[in-house]
Parts: sequence; structure tokens; C-alpha cells
Amino acid sequence: MGAGMAVSEMVTSNSLLYGSAKTIRRANHDGEPPPVSVQIAGADPRLMAAAARYNVEEGAQIIDINMGCPAKKVCNVMAGSALLRDEALVARILTAVVQAAGVPVTLKIRTGWDKGHRNALQVARIAEDAGVQALAVHGRTRACMFGGEAEYDTIAAVKAAVRIPVIANGDIDGPEKARAVLDATGADGIMIGRAALGRPWIFREILHFLATGRHLPPPEVGEIRRILLAHLDELYRFYGENVGVRIARKHVGWYTKGLADSAAFRHRVFQIPTASEQRSTVDAFLARCEASSPPRPHPANLAA
Repeated sequence: MGAGMAVSEMVTSNSLLYGSAKTIRRANHDGEPPPVSVQIAGADPRLMAAAARYNVEEGAQIIDINMGCPAKKVCNVMAGSALLRDEALVARILTAVVQAAGVPVTLKIRTGWDKGHRNALQVARIAEDAGVQALAVHGRTRACMFGGEAEYDTIAAVKAAVRIPVIANGDIDGPEKARAVLDATGADGIMIGRAALGRPWIFREILHFLATGRHLPPPEVGEIRRILLAHLDELYRFYGENVGVRIARKHVGWYTKGLADSAAFRHRVFQIPTASEQRSTVDAFLARCEASSPPRPHPANLAA
């Protein structure tokens, strides 16, 4: 729907090399459109290098290193954004992975560990020196988690300090914000996470606005219905019925937020244990919404 690239779920190096069926499933990229970018996390340069080699053997065309995750279970093992406290270790990890991968390596960071220890500039220069080929910056410290406002000035400073492409991330929730962030940071691209949940068409909306200065109309309920049902089918196929049904619940909630009577519908559908009943209930609800929704004007008829 317009995204230039989607990166895999984060997999930790320890779990990937010694781990569970859940982790191995995350490293399965069958049928994914290229370029296949796989994100790894860990704190041991040797294991991170081995994880990079493993993923390349499994079809990864880009290795992305996560040094931005703020989750306690990741930071408690000195991975994710916890690594920003140890710049020497950052350098060893990046060098080891770049040397081992044999494919482009990218990096995701935050602006620092906390507001008193912002070191995104130093880490960006370390990354460039190690051979990292692109850098994504979430404009918050680890301590900020997802609160407050993103620090676009820090991203702009990083962009000015390095020659590699810089991707801005944080609070980009629509076309105008995308334009404003690109203008404020000078970034080469933008990364979207939370705003795409249940709204995968956000990418085409942003691309259209950046190209034309005009807004696309929101999708018709009929298109939401087709997209969501296809998404459910993929979840059931990939995860199996039991896990697929559980994972699907949150996606159903995101897709249907704001539709008429959606709160009562979500309460009901979240109790359903089987894939067939879950899918048919979602289909019936969206069919009713589609039948009662007036058609929207064609984009060509909309004013600029």
C-alpha cells in the first residue's frame, strides 16, 4: 500500500540461535516482497554476527540492528536501547555484524538513554565508521518510552552530522505530519510504526500528499473489509488457528476502531475461539457497515 520497505519483527540473537519455534517462525520470510530486511537484537558481538549470517542464509537481503527498543525485557539483558549506554560495545557489535553479514546493515536507535544522556550524534558517527549504510532514529530517549513529543531537532542534528541516509521516526501519524517532519529534519525518509496499526493505507495517503499536496479520501468500508479478511487469512495460515485467532483480535480492534457499533462488536468478537467463526463474524459486521455507509465522492471530484 505504498511502503518502501517493511522490516521483520525483532528477533534476539540468543533466541534465534538456540531458541523456540516462535522465534524460528519469526525468521521465516517465505513470500515476503523484497527487499527482505530482518531486525536482530542482542548484546554479544559474536552472537549478533552469527545471527546475521543465519538470517542471510535464510534469505535476508538487509540486516537491521535494533538499538532502539525500550522494553524492559530487552533492556534488562543489555540489548535494544540499553546499548546506548556503552558506546564501545555498540562499535564492537556494529563492526562484527557488518563484517559477517555480507549484505547491507542498517541500524535503529533512540536519541539516548535519558534526557541527561543524549548521544545519538556519537552513535551515528560510530555507525557510519563501522560501515552501517542507513540509520533510523526514533526521536525519544529510552526513558521517554513513547511519551512526550519526538525530538525532531535531534534527528536534524544527526542528519547534518553523517553522510549515510537518515530515517526519521516518532509520532508520524498522517500526511501533514510526514511533510512537517521531513522539512524539520531534512531526513531522507520516514518510518511509521504505531500509526499503521489497522491503517496500512497510511503509506499511500502520505505518498499522495507528498506528491500532490492533496489528500486521498479515506478507504471505503468495502475496501477495509477486503483488506482485513485477507489479513486474517494470512494470520491463520502463518500462525495456525489457535495462535492466529489470538493475534488477529488486536488487528480486528485496530481496523474497526471508529466504525458504528464497533465497541460492542469488538467485545463479542474477542470471545470467539475459532478461525471460521471469527472470520465470518468480522465479515458480517463489515458487510453491515458497508451496506449502511454512503458512497464517498471520487478523488477526482475532491477539491485540492
